[in-house]
Amino acid sequence: MNITDAAHKTVKDYPGGSEALAVRIGMSAAVLRNKVNPNNNTHHLTLAEASEIMGVTGDDRILHALAAEHGYVLRRTEGSPGGSVVTALLAVAARQGNLAQAVSESLEDGKISQNEASEIGRLCASIQADAADLAQRAHVAARTMA
Repeated sequence: MNITDAAHKTVKDYPGGSEALAVRIGMSAAVLRNKVNPNNNTHHLTLAEASEIMGVTGDDRILHALAAEHGYVLRRTEGSPGGSVVTALLAVAARQGNLAQAVSESLEDGKISQNEASEIGRLCASIQADAADLAQRAHVAARTMA
């Protein structure tokens, strides 16, 4: 999903739509609708407005779409629910096993297809996200043990 579609869907899916969200961010509903309308070329959502919309709605689709557009994958690390450092480490190890299996299966015919490369990329991104979660849990554990 591109960032324009993500912004449009974020506003549209908010309970009460643009009418309700506009009140919360101090903007007229008509202006907000124009700013997130994929067919409108005259009004544009600023980064500050996009950030405020994500903060109010709790919907981070715009952020994820922006990251994906530039080849990144995001994962929230703050406030990870329960779980231990060991659990997080095991999650990383399991993902590494999945990656090794995917690479092995991809190479069975001696070449890697575009779909196989995409799957390998997705698995690499999930390992990075799990490793970030592991690092966050280690920092939390260090603070609670101090």
